[in-house]
Amino acid sequence: MNELLPFISDVGFPIVVTMYVLLRLEQKLDAVRQSIEQLPAHLKEATSSSVH
Repeated sequence: MNELLPFISDVGFPIVVTMYVLLRLEQKLDAVRQSIEQLPAHLKEATSSSVH
């Protein structure tokens, strides 16, 4: 058990940083996904308004 504690303290920080980065990345990817899903509707609006 005494050998395990230094390993956890050494590896714990990178794990916390990795989780933080992944959570931030997930939020950004959700925004990109939402933009891509809305793109066809925006393109349809743009093409229909430019035709008239």
